[in-house]
Amino acid sequence: MACRISELVIECTDPQRLAAFWSEVLGFVEIDREGDVLVEIGPSEAGFGGPQPTLLFLRNDAPRAGKLRLHFDVNATDRDQDAELERLLALGAKPVDIGQGESASWHVLTDPEGNEFCLLQRRLAPLG
Repeated sequence: MACRISELVIECTDPQRLAAFWSEVLGFVEIDREGDVLVEIGPSEAGFGGPQPTLLFLRNDAPRAGKLRLHFDVNATDRDQDAELERLLALGAKPVDIGQGESASWHVLTDPEGNEFCLLQRRLAPLG
C-alpha cells in the first residue's frame, strides 16, 4: 500500500456550524480547533491517523461556484434508512432533487451550507 486518506478538508463559511452538524451525523468529536478558521473532527477512539479519515473544516468566505465534484455517501449503522433520514432532517439536513427520481434507493440531502450528500439504503456495521 502506498497511501491512505488521513483527512478530508472541506472549505466552508462557518467551520464551527458545519463541524457540529457532521459530528452529530457521524458520531465524531472535535479533535482540533484554530479560532474560527478551522475545526477538525474525527472518531473519539482513534482521531487523526485512525481507520477513518478525519474531517477538517476550513474557513473560506468566497461563495461556492458550481456543483460539488465530491460528496459523501453515508449509511446508517444502528437503524433503518427511514429512521436515519428522520434523524438527519432533525439535525438540519434538507432534501434536494438533483434528478435522482422517486424510484432511487437513496436520499440526496444537503448539509447546513448546501453541500450535497447521499443517505444510502444499506445498513453498515459500526467500526470497532
